[in-house]
Amino acid sequence: MDKLKLCYVILAVVFAASCSSTKNLKDNQRLYTGAEVNIHSTANISKKQKKEIKTELESLARPKPNSKVLGMPVKLWVYNFAGTPEKKGLRHWLKYKVGEAPVLYSQKAAEKNRAVFQNRLENRGYFHDTVTLDTISKNKKIKSVYTAEIGKQYTIAAVSFPNDSGALAKQIQKIKKWSFLKKGRPYDLDVIKNERDRIDKNLKQHGYYYFSPDYLFMKVDSTVGNQQVNIDVRIKAETASKAKEQYRINDVVVYADYDIQSDTNLTTNNAIKYSGYTIVDPEQKFQPKIFSRALIFKPGDLYKRKDHDLSLNRLITLGVYKFVKVRFEDVDTVKGNYLNAFYYLTPTDKKSIRFEASAITKSNSSNGGELSVTWKNRNLLKGAELLTVSVYGGMERQILNSSSRVYTNRLGTDVNLYVPRILSPFRFETNSGFVPKTVFNPGFEFYNRTDQYTLTSSHLNTGYVWKENVKKEHQLNVIAIAYVRPSNITDSFQRQLDTNLALARSIERQFIIGSSYNFNYNSQNEPNYRKNNFYFNGSLELSGNLIGLIGGANINKGKTISLFNTPISQFIRTQVEFRHYLRFGKYNMLASRAIGGIGYAYGNSNTMPFVKEFFAGGTSDIRAFSSRSLGPGSYYGGNPKVVGYLPEQPGDIKIEANTEYRAKLFSVVRGALFIDAGNTWTVREDSLRPGAKFSNAFLSEVAVGVGAGLRLDFNIIVLRLDAAFPVRKPYLPSGSRWVFDEINFGSSDWRKENLVFNLAIGYPF
Repeated sequence: MDKLKLCYVILAVVFAASCSSTKNLKDNQRLYTGAEVNIHSTANISKKQKKEIKTELESLARPKPNSKVLGMPVKLWVYNFAGTPEKKGLRHWLKYKVGEAPVLYSQKAAEKNRAVFQNRLENRGYFHDTVTLDTISKNKKIKSVYTAEIGKQYTIAAVSFPNDSGALAKQIQKIKKWSFLKKGRPYDLDVIKNERDRIDKNLKQHGYYYFSPDYLFMKVDSTVGNQQVNIDVRIKAETASKAKEQYRINDVVVYADYDIQSDTNLTTNNAIKYSGYTIVDPEQKFQPKIFSRALIFKPGDLYKRKDHDLSLNRLITLGVYKFVKVRFEDVDTVKGNYLNAFYYLTPTDKKSIRFEASAITKSNSSNGGELSVTWKNRNLLKGAELLTVSVYGGMERQILNSSSRVYTNRLGTDVNLYVPRILSPFRFETNSGFVPKTVFNPGFEFYNRTDQYTLTSSHLNTGYVWKENVKKEHQLNVIAIAYVRPSNITDSFQRQLDTNLALARSIERQFIIGSSYNFNYNSQNEPNYRKNNFYFNGSLELSGNLIGLIGGANINKGKTISLFNTPISQFIRTQVEFRHYLRFGKYNMLASRAIGGIGYAYGNSNTMPFVKEFFAGGTSDIRAFSSRSLGPGSYYGGNPKVVGYLPEQPGDIKIEANTEYRAKLFSVVRGALFIDAGNTWTVREDSLRPGAKFSNAFLSEVAVGVGAGLRLDFNIIVLRLDAAFPVRKPYLPSGSRWVFDEINFGSSDWRKENLVFNLAIGYPF
């Protein structure tokens, strides 16, 4: 061992000794190191079952011992190292923000754990079993050891349901075949609770508004022998008579302009009737028809909890109300059991305006800023239409020398109109909790760079957005038009375009007219603590296909179709993205992503529009490579030995995979280790970019990067800093693309050439 390594070892030993986890404990205190559970069984229980029981019981133990990083209580060491700070400062911050106080052993807590374990085993069908408590203590450290002596798990022998002549019992009988309680299944108290909720949910769907799970009694008989139980589902004798009756909807009264500070007993003197609803809106702020579309309940309908919830959700998603509530009350009628429904809707501000300003300074002596103004009207035509109008402008000035200045000016507007219904000649209905919307989105931008060119672009998208539920969303753009026109190209810039295809294509004249469809599924849109969560996004875009087919367009034969002296782009483009989130505890997670996409130009075009191409590299992509500069294929857009600016490199095909382990370090600080892999390719040969075409050797052209990152997660915003470097460079000669042997963090040249820092907002995926 050389002297340097010996010094490191000595320093590590000294630090560990100075940070002893028990040095500040009193004589009667012991550091709690956790709970160990041992399962002993007299019955034939599988290893898997024992492991599940052990894992479940250990998860119930409280308190949790001090957290560890790589097996070491680093936070506790920091807490002890900080000592006793007299006032706020670095030591105070280390001790109370970074550090973690020692978790001490408590006999009372240990005994409570034993009782909890015993109860949980009984709830799982291990009756008459015993849990004992012992401890192991050494060097002021102590852990609890619990031993569970269990027998065979009780199973269900038979299940019976109410069978009297009442309507309530008959309804329960109708749904018993879907019961969670099945003969032969293990006894489990949680399953019994879920069965009560299942029955209650079904009864609420059949008009039993006043019913409650508490009215159901599950009588369990464990004396039948052979370690089995009989379960008798009963309706309690003290069940209220109302709970046994079905109810229908009588009147639906909507207070469309309700003030939350006022009395709920509002007058209906000025109300109007519309489609069976009573609408109270003295100032006529809203068209009555929006309520007939949003509300599921109709007078005379049987009460259903699903319709109850859907109506509330649809009213909220209209976007014009900040508070929504409903109240039901009995109605004395000779017709039977009826409820009046009262909806109290408090409008949000109809109009709002937002100003945003930003300043820019770059290392190339460029400075500037941007100002944007966004105006919103949340009830444009009194039908809950949302109109947003954004106007933005920016200017950048770059000083090249004492006599040369370059100005970049940008001015544009973007308009979005959301109509809360489907405007279509075809019938389109959805009964989800989200109101479907028709979207109109026109926009225009003027971009001028004084020493190069002027670019004007216009777009118009018209389509629909609708949700099946909170997890699934569809977006269909029936019409998607984009028109880009360059002008005022200077002679010097034209010479650059003549030698740089990627640069030329970035400002080429483009006319895109077609349609697109996008489907999104995200299980995390519904808050949950599941171990596995999934995300899927799939899109399909078409442009110029119908026009090209009718006109017989064929660019290879010189037959093209143009509008405004610009050929219409004809292509098909599709992309899919899949993500998986594997949770380890509350904060730790393994997040993975896979992306695949392809665009194919034909007929009226032989290349994809630049804005519809795929790119690789960047802050949320393959982070070890510069933004949008990787590939395509084995092509490299610069000099591998010279570090500098790399032009954007478009491709027709993209394949990418990422995986990232995320963990909480302390407070709001999160850490991550990640690996990214992928590339783009072209469909056709590109003479100016050799090696760009996709082939059966594509796997040898996949780039790989690894790295680590820090994130400040404030819930409302996440600030992210990632550092990454390539371990596989596809542009190097075949057989030399893995570059592990070149990694040298001590070399400034290596760092300059390979280390990439990414500063961004939000997680990469």
